Amino acid sequence: MSLLDTYKARLGQSHSSDWFEVTQDQVNTFADVTLDHQFIHVDPERARTESPFGGPIAHGFLTLSMLSHFAEKALPAFESGVIGINYGFEKVRFLTPVRVGSKIRGAFTLANVIERKPGQLQLTQDAVVEIEGSDSPALIAQWLSLVVEG
Repeated sequence: MSLLDTYKARLGQSHSSDWFEVTQDQVNTFADVTLDHQFIHVDPERARTESPFGGPIAHGFLTLSMLSHFAEKALPAFESGVIGINYGFEKVRFLTPVRVGSKIRGAFTLANVIERKPGQLQLTQDAVVEIEGSDSPALIAQWLSLVVEG
């Protein structure tokens, strides 16, 4: 089966990762790496008393960056000699803040496959980061990637 046929057969398939707990240490480390030390992320006491969230929340970009981890855990592995490359996003929306201590997971549905040239595909995944116990997701995105045969 060709690479294109393999991915066309997966259109509409959905996969979810396991739950992942967001900790204050992870949020603090992300703040240090990105130099985003806004109090709603890194100062639990002040976030409890001064923010509308009742405590510290993860950075939206931290939640977005977790898509790579979730995809690795949830999606079928690439065949030998095939690599995946992040190509960007068509749409990203942050819908619900992720409170520190919450559990989140990624859910992915393959929405589109385009053959850019032989041995190179562009995939569009509808990606959702769900929050355990919440009816509203943390984020939704249309995530683009390239799949390339080596």
